[in-house]
Amino acid sequence: MKKILIVIFVLIASFTSFTLPAQALLREHHQSKDVLIYHAQHSIKDRKQRAWQIILFPETHSKSATKYYLRLVGFPELVDFIHPQPLEIITSSGKILIAKDVFASENPATNVGQYDLTEILPELPTKGSLKLICPAISTGNSSQQEQAIALSISASMLTEWQWLQQKYH
Repeated sequence: MKKILIVIFVLIASFTSFTLPAQALLREHHQSKDVLIYHAQHSIKDRKQRAWQIILFPETHSKSATKYYLRLVGFPELVDFIHPQPLEIITSSGKILIAKDVFASENPATNVGQYDLTEILPELPTKGSLKLICPAISTGNSSQQEQAIALSISASMLTEWQWLQQKYH
């Protein structure tokens, strides 16, 4: 009887894991007291296995104008962003898009960069992936090394970004 229950459990678990659709992980936060908005947030690693937080979020100042910002946060004391420098976005087809540095005059911390994606978001591909070329340098134990750090944005993250944009159109 115990073996039959285990087999049934395994079959049910296998069936549900293959048939449930994938869902985007859009998170909620309060922009102000009565305004709830969504954002896409991910943790990824660069080629040197350093952890990064990548957050795409809308900001609404009026009912007709929504701006989209991409915030990149590297590990403190390991990465310093170079300001003012734009973010370069390369699509899987090779198209290069440029996002303006929002923290050009003042940034909250040296390991944080934020870029305006408002004009670029509609131009991003619906399939494929992206590579972000961050205007940053590696710091820490060694001397300053890289002049740019590449981060890979997967197709599933890109899909989430598109869903976020659709929520506010």
